[in-house]
Amino acid sequence: MEAEKRVASSKKAENYRDKKMTRKEILEKKRKVQEITKAAVSKKDPLSSFPSFHHYNTKDLSVYLDSGRGDNLSSSVKQYIQNLLKVNMEPAYGTEWPEEEKVKRRQMVSSEARYIFVYETVNADANIMFKLSKKGRSNADGTDDKGHLVAFVHYRFTIEEEIPVLYVYELQLEHRVQGKGLGKFLMLLIELIAQKSKMSAVVLTVQKANMTAMNFYRNKLRYLISIMSPSQMGLQSNYEILCKSFNYEAKAVLEVCAT
Repeated sequence: MEAEKRVASSKKAENYRDKKMTRKEILEKKRKVQEITKAAVSKKDPLSSFPSFHHYNTKDLSVYLDSGRGDNLSSSVKQYIQNLLKVNMEPAYGTEWPEEEKVKRRQMVSSEARYIFVYETVNADANIMFKLSKKGRSNADGTDDKGHLVAFVHYRFTIEEEIPVLYVYELQLEHRVQGKGLGKFLMLLIELIAQKSKMSAVVLTVQKANMTAMNFYRNKLRYLISIMSPSQMGLQSNYEILCKSFNYEAKAVLEVCAT
């Protein structure tokens, strides 16, 4: 439902661009934005540019990260994603969940979907586990010879308000690995991937009922409510669109009415 949620565009953002650019300049800018986005989408493994983020270790958690695509998911990984989404998101969506779940199942296997998978390493060297990641065999419970899946990020490179952005569709962690800094670590990596890929912002959607997530993004990570969010356009909705911009234009277009 993310696509439907972002259909409404901001006239103020359009006016901002149109006042300062000729038609030729606008067309040229659109071409460049499309080229940037296409280049980001075509990159095989964005995670490979950040070797220091391949592992995350604390005194009570040891995990390593691996990349994936929506059109290349094993059946067990699909099942894991579906189960974790249901556990984490059904309370926030309430009666809307059955329909939302159908949408998320379609989204998760799209060729545009990019993933970061987090595997817990138990009694194994993380570097060895990472080398095994490309040839792992999965079981139905989400465990394979890579380790046990404990979290994932689903993101995409796309265009919002004619700005190239990395849109986070999902950041999902099992309950037992929450509160250990892993979510913040993953979002920092996402922001680095976005900037390395020449995206101008990171954008995401949060259910208002999910107060834990709202506090995490707004207060801990300093994300702002975007001009694209329904609340900024005088509309009633059960979600907010948040963003973090990396340059002046993105701030002006995406955050101009942010609070």
